[in-house]
Amino acid sequence: MRFNFRKVILLLTCFTSSLTSSCKQDNVPVTTPPPAEDVAPDLPTIRSWLTDKNATAETAALFYNLQQLAKTNILFGHQADTEQGYGWGDASGTSDVKAVTGAYPAVYGSDFLFIASFQRNSWFDNQAQITKAQAIAAYKRGGINTFCWHYWNPVSSVVATDWNEGVNGDFYWDNSPVPAVQQILPGGTHHAVFKASLKRVADFAKSLISDGKSVPVIFRPFHEFDGDWFWWGKAHCTAAEYKDLYRFTVTYLRDSLHVNNFLYAFSPDRNFTTETQYLERYPGDEYVDLVGCDNYWDLRANGADIILAASKLKIVSDYAKAKNKLAALTETGLELKANPTKNDWYTQTLLKVLKQQQVELAYVLLWANRTNAYFTPYPAHPAAADFTKFKHDPYLIFGDKLPDVYTIR
Repeated sequence: MRFNFRKVILLLTCFTSSLTSSCKQDNVPVTTPPPAEDVAPDLPTIRSWLTDKNATAETAALFYNLQQLAKTNILFGHQADTEQGYGWGDASGTSDVKAVTGAYPAVYGSDFLFIASFQRNSWFDNQAQITKAQAIAAYKRGGINTFCWHYWNPVSSVVATDWNEGVNGDFYWDNSPVPAVQQILPGGTHHAVFKASLKRVADFAKSLISDGKSVPVIFRPFHEFDGDWFWWGKAHCTAAEYKDLYRFTVTYLRDSLHVNNFLYAFSPDRNFTTETQYLERYPGDEYVDLVGCDNYWDLRANGADIILAASKLKIVSDYAKAKNKLAALTETGLELKANPTKNDWYTQTLLKVLKQQQVELAYVLLWANRTNAYFTPYPAHPAAADFTKFKHDPYLIFGDKLPDVYTIR
């Protein structure tokens, strides 16, 4: 058989030419099929990636959609956004962020502080109801809830009884310097106390219902553990004890208390410069859905190190991509009252840090506002114009531009 090598070469050349062109040989068009579109994985596949293999459909969808959004954008979050602010604290749904920018944040930070309180009275009960109402309202807006836990020291606390309302030991070590981590682990003197606190967390999580569906929560327990200011900090327990604390928290909530609307976040402070340092107290991939870090210091008003801060986010983001996790800058901010002349921090420090490296971060969360300390400006504050400019950067997503994150897309 004779081969027409010239004809074969011509056909191969046509086939490998530009994807937008076609060629003809013997008047027969040769076309290139369109590129395949990304197809979203099904629910069982996404669940297989998560710490909780029985996560609700909305919780699994949230994980996947945040992963996809992080490839091109980052969501903006604010702690206690609709619970308190500059000059108000009535939890009426007011928002300093919305008052300045016209939009709510995309991510709402809350705390299990009052929910898992040892002190029980009408004030604490009311605070828990406020937190519940605001979390459900955020979800109804399409927003995302993340909860940290400033957990009162369970060893120095006094549990409420029918005869006394109890006492909360402080979460700050300096105010309650009593070792607690070893004591609340299995076999410890206060393990039952810890389990009772987790039961309160679980009961609250299960009460977050909207239209018959559980509201997903990104739960961030025992954060900033690489510092020494909390009783669970590095100076007050071993690495093994911290890992056991985190693992027990996850497994007890998930397996014993059947909480299925949590994604679990791991969140040290900024005390690392390598992946090895970052993972020193990491409990393991099977216990974590989101890796993050808190960082105020590297973004401070005087002496901010944009390159250093960005390099830490790169470590977090790279690990997340390698391990199929979410990543986030879980806390940051500049306290504006203490820095009255720093009115361009949002665009000239924070935005530059977020854009310095090729990172994929689900969100950045700024700390809460109150009258005597605030991390986002109020209307007429000198930093309001810069914050508004920050909001309109196409990289940022606030609540007004947030797509549906609770349906697999």
